[in-house]
Amino acid sequence: MEFIFCKWVFAFLLSVWLIASSVEGLPGNSKVRGVNLGGWLVVEGWIKPQLFDEMPNRDMIDGTEVQFRSVTLHKYISAENGGGMKITVDRDSPSSWETFRLWRVSSSEFQLRTSQGHFITCDVKDGNVSATASMPSLTETFYIERNERNRVHIKHVISGSYLQASTSNNITADHHGVPGWDDNAATFEMIIVSNLIHGDYQLANGLGRDKAKQVLTRHRNSFITWQDFKFLYKHGINTVRIPVGWWIAFDPNPPTPFIGGTLEALDNAFSWAQLYDIKCIIDLHAAPGSQNGMEHSASRDGSTSWPMYISQTLYATHPALLGIELLNEPSAATVPLDTLISYYKQGYQIIRKYSSTAYVIICQRIGNADPIELYNANIGPSNLVLDLHYYNLFDSYFVNKTPAENIQFIFNNRQPQLQALNDLNGPLVFIGEWVNEWNATNSTQLDYQDFGEAQLQVYDAASFGWAYWTLRNAEPHWDFEWNIRNNYLKLSFMLFDVGYSQKTPVIKGVLWFILACNFYIYNAL
Repeated sequence: MEFIFCKWVFAFLLSVWLIASSVEGLPGNSKVRGVNLGGWLVVEGWIKPQLFDEMPNRDMIDGTEVQFRSVTLHKYISAENGGGMKITVDRDSPSSWETFRLWRVSSSEFQLRTSQGHFITCDVKDGNVSATASMPSLTETFYIERNERNRVHIKHVISGSYLQASTSNNITADHHGVPGWDDNAATFEMIIVSNLIHGDYQLANGLGRDKAKQVLTRHRNSFITWQDFKFLYKHGINTVRIPVGWWIAFDPNPPTPFIGGTLEALDNAFSWAQLYDIKCIIDLHAAPGSQNGMEHSASRDGSTSWPMYISQTLYATHPALLGIELLNEPSAATVPLDTLISYYKQGYQIIRKYSSTAYVIICQRIGNADPIELYNANIGPSNLVLDLHYYNLFDSYFVNKTPAENIQFIFNNRQPQLQALNDLNGPLVFIGEWVNEWNATNSTQLDYQDFGEAQLQVYDAASFGWAYWTLRNAEPHWDFEWNIRNNYLKLSFMLFDVGYSQKTPVIKGVLWFILACNFYIYNAL
């Protein structure tokens, strides 16, 4: 993809405290011993589920996958070939053609997207229903009314008519009365297939702007505080990796439905970090359009369209930071390697215009990809870091593995790979995410201690360092603080002097992010 930059840039300033340190960014040329501040400035519902507690119909948020079965014909509504033609109700069993993703308009109004990205639409004149719209509007919006048995009526917003199944297996929007909940042509059984995406888009769009602002302001002010930086310093942590979303560039008034305020919270993090001599890595965790379809990339419905908006993402930074991570976990399945490499090269060059020493961090693609592909890409000559994420999870290989087998994998697989990458003439190596959790059942505290010790021993060899995922989490073994306080993870480099940093001189400065774009502002989200 060719990058053509327009004549304007969107820039914002963030006041931070700069501290005197080594050229490499950490005192004494030490490596990164870090912790991620996940779930704070980029929402991940599994990290803090209670964020969604006040949402009406929270099982019908953006990206929820649903199927509809006629209660009279006992067949499923289908968009054959994933859309592009009339909707039918003629399938005995459901597959991807019979599965629709919700785009939520309100707690009772929805748009229905097919597996191939078409939207169900209704011809107001004749009531024909098809999956032929490329983008939704009122014509593609329906009320979904349901009862306690998960039976639903689907009512077209404009015409006021209900969808019904005909005996010829067609769907038409021509039922003009209010249907009952008995077995009739306008009543369907709704099956919720999955409800897995709980990110910033789902929270803000599901709660509505005013309520979302209230919930997120409370969350951002309390989830991470200065006491957390004191705790991290006490336990020898010298770096935090802070995930941010692309909408921070437009703070305090980001595009709908995102909620402003993350820039102020990030400013606080820099101030707290300076007090305890902790450095910061800013990680672009959510790119415009989503780079992997997951909730942590703020995908609306699990789809990926980031390459379409790629040039909105590039920015540069003053060397106050330890580094900038250009993108988190691009998907190997949806992000072509040449596109990603072009983006990384552009990002590297832009940052180098403003700093010759700030670390530029690039992330390995997740899925079927080898990190060596980025070593061969010649992205930049200096202070380049490759981020690898090591989890003994998310892969069928680790299912039913014993604690001993998990530990053996760290030494037999992770360690040789790290050593091989360290030996290459290329980027420094950063284990930017790892966790003291696995799929092993009936594990003891000693098992977890051994697993954590093995990972620390091996990941300490990474030439740039490591960062645990994450500081705080509803799942205890993912929670760094819980692991430390409950003695499941033992660090050998704890500090006991927890006084404030007395380094001098300190310089109050600014961190510049410059967001270059050649597209209109991404307001389709």
